[in-house]
Amino acid sequence: MSCHIAIACGGTGGHVMPGLATAEVLRARGHAVTLWLTGNPVEARAAASWQGAVQRVPAVGFPTSLSWRGVRAAWKLGRTRRVCYRKMRSAPPDVVLAMGSYASAGPVGAARRLGIPYVLHEANVQPGRAVRWFARGAQCVACHFEETRFFLRRHRVEVIGMPLRREMEQAVIDAGDLSGNGWFTLLVMGGSHGAHRLNEAVSTAVTTLAAQGQRMAVIHLTGEVDRETVSARYAEAGVEAEVHAFTGEMADLYKRASLAVCRAGASSCAELCLFGVPALLVPYPHAANDHQTANARALERAGAVDVVPESDLSVAWLTDYLVASMQKRDRLARMRSILKLRAKPQGAERLADLVEKSAELSR
Repeated sequence: MSCHIAIACGGTGGHVMPGLATAEVLRARGHAVTLWLTGNPVEARAAASWQGAVQRVPAVGFPTSLSWRGVRAAWKLGRTRRVCYRKMRSAPPDVVLAMGSYASAGPVGAARRLGIPYVLHEANVQPGRAVRWFARGAQCVACHFEETRFFLRRHRVEVIGMPLRREMEQAVIDAGDLSGNGWFTLLVMGGSHGAHRLNEAVSTAVTTLAAQGQRMAVIHLTGEVDRETVSARYAEAGVEAEVHAFTGEMADLYKRASLAVCRAGASSCAELCLFGVPALLVPYPHAANDHQTANARALERAGAVDVVPESDLSVAWLTDYLVASMQKRDRLARMRSILKLRAKPQGAERLADLVEKSAELSR
């Protein structure tokens, strides 16, 4: 039976993309799906392919103190919930799916007031404030990491993985064995924030190795600001490099990578597992609650990745690390195998199943 499903996935690309992946699955199953977004530029880029209904709602970060700034934030948060309540009351969905972040607080708050069931998804090891606040009344909290159970012991938790785009998962199936043999290729990804430090450290280390006769191919996603500088640096050193500001063709890059150096956002961690790409994770130090470090350490404990804090990332250290990685292909192969075991394909389908069950229970 067809349902009306609201998906609150506003905020960052890390919330929009898994929400959108789940929305596409639900719509393919015949459900009416509405995305609840804030309308910021990041969302606009991430959800550009969405052809379905959208509700635009205001959103504001959570208050963090008893200061006047915190009071104003709390007042704005209350106003946001009232706006969401009026919109949701006029066309109530059968169930609400919230992907976390401050942007989900308004829609979930409205759903609770209206008695509409809701499902939460937590992408990181450590639950964010939105998930912690609303977990008690949720039909279910779906999560990506098994380690998240520790933080939500009193709630119903289902480990379903990370909803990824269908074409991303299909690319792994089509590629077959991704053993990473052959020419050593380094994939560098700085993420949407804090890319400059990685760009500088990695490009300097790679060109230093090139001067010493140690050669590798590099695929470097720099962000727009550093693209020309990094590209020129590689060209001058004679490094075989592809430099992109951004790209929507990540599957092809993962398939060619022998090793990745990147941040530890939940989507990146899930994609590394899916494609089995060994990685040196450098958690973004300013992420809320330092959640990227928790993500990285969970994979490190499993033996799947290496981790270095940004404060310890020197060119000399990174140069030695890259040389050791090129020499120890057997170690990279073991990491690749562990990552594949950690992968949880069909996260979007599993999350869609939970949403459908919640809608059925409400009828």
